[in-house]
Amino acid sequence: MQELLDTLRRLRAPDGCPWDREQTHESLRPYLLEEAAEAVDAVSEGPAALAGELGDVLLQVAFHSVIAQEAGTFSYADVERGIVEKLVRRHPHVFGEVTVSGADEVVTNWEAIKTAERAGRPRSAAERVPSALGALARETQAQKLAGRGKTGREAVAEVLQSAPETAVGVAEVLSAVVAWARRAGVEAEVALRERTHAALAALPDPETHA
Repeated sequence: MQELLDTLRRLRAPDGCPWDREQTHESLRPYLLEEAAEAVDAVSEGPAALAGELGDVLLQVAFHSVIAQEAGTFSYADVERGIVEKLVRRHPHVFGEVTVSGADEVVTNWEAIKTAERAGRPRSAAERVPSALGALARETQAQKLAGRGKTGREAVAEVLQSAPETAVGVAEVLSAVVAWARRAGVEAEVALRERTHAALAALPDPETHA
């Protein structure tokens, strides 16, 4: 990691790369989203692809850390220390004396600890579902927070029959599809991403297409 940080510092130096020197936390936001999405795609492409994409995600972490260190706000060491402390704090059944019966209790304890970290103030729904998530992933989380039930394909067909051919109607159908995916144990966002990826890969090369 130190080598990566040193490389970025060199790129950001006065005699370094003009593009890298111009970047800010704000300008890098689309790249962070893009690299995270590409890492998700790479999970189904094999270990070599995943290793490469995770490197790109790590680059974004290092980039933001170097920019912040230049501004005197935080450093990579703060980022690393913070996540290690958080993991230890939120796993008292591993690093402490707490006993759990299974994964469900781990999740319950995790949420309770997160609330305690915020001085007892629970996060709002908007805070718990990042706006930068893909639309299907965001709807999935929203349904879970709202306690909305998981429905089958019949519910999708019913909504499809009555939905108007407008943006609101399409959104209602997509929401029903997400509920169906949840019932089937499918991550709608990931499923659609994989289908789109496969469809794009099957398209002919523009250079060779007659």
